[in-house]
Amino acid sequence: MTPDLRVRRAGADDVDEVATLLHAFNVEFETPTPSVAEFARRLSTQVPREDVRVWLAEKTGAGTSETLGFSLVTLRPSPYYDVGVATLEELYVRPHRRGAGAGTALLGALLAWAEEEQVGEIQINVDEVDVDARRFYERHGFSHLEPTGDGETRMFLYLREMGGGSAPVRQDR
Repeated sequence: MTPDLRVRRAGADDVDEVATLLHAFNVEFETPTPSVAEFARRLSTQVPREDVRVWLAEKTGAGTSETLGFSLVTLRPSPYYDVGVATLEELYVRPHRRGAGAGTALLGALLAWAEEEQVGEIQINVDEVDVDARRFYERHGFSHLEPTGDGETRMFLYLREMGGGSAPVRQDR
């Protein structure tokens, strides 16, 4: 990590910043998204939880700081591990700040925490077409294949949205 880059766990005072970044992430990738206010409302109850971790990457210097990006991780129980499975729900770095180590620093915070907590597994869902993200995670030791697999078996995410809360709505730009 560069001397002017720090990663810290987000707290209740950071909810609006995280909501703004999450909204920007969805808008950038043209994904339906709740409003910043809706994200902030939801995050205000999630960020303080022990089974949720949000980290902020910040550039510091001359008495100021700028938030470069964030990551959001959830921890769930699993019968396969004593501590559970962590899911990297979101990792986002502002476009003009990419390539300077913020994403690596955020992922490093997750890995350090997971090792310290003895998390059994970290899962990340990445769109097949998102080659840059896939390359980034693979560079950090993640695989889209079963670790003991034959190298030919891909894993798939199946989902069914249930409408809990308000459905995401695409925001006009």
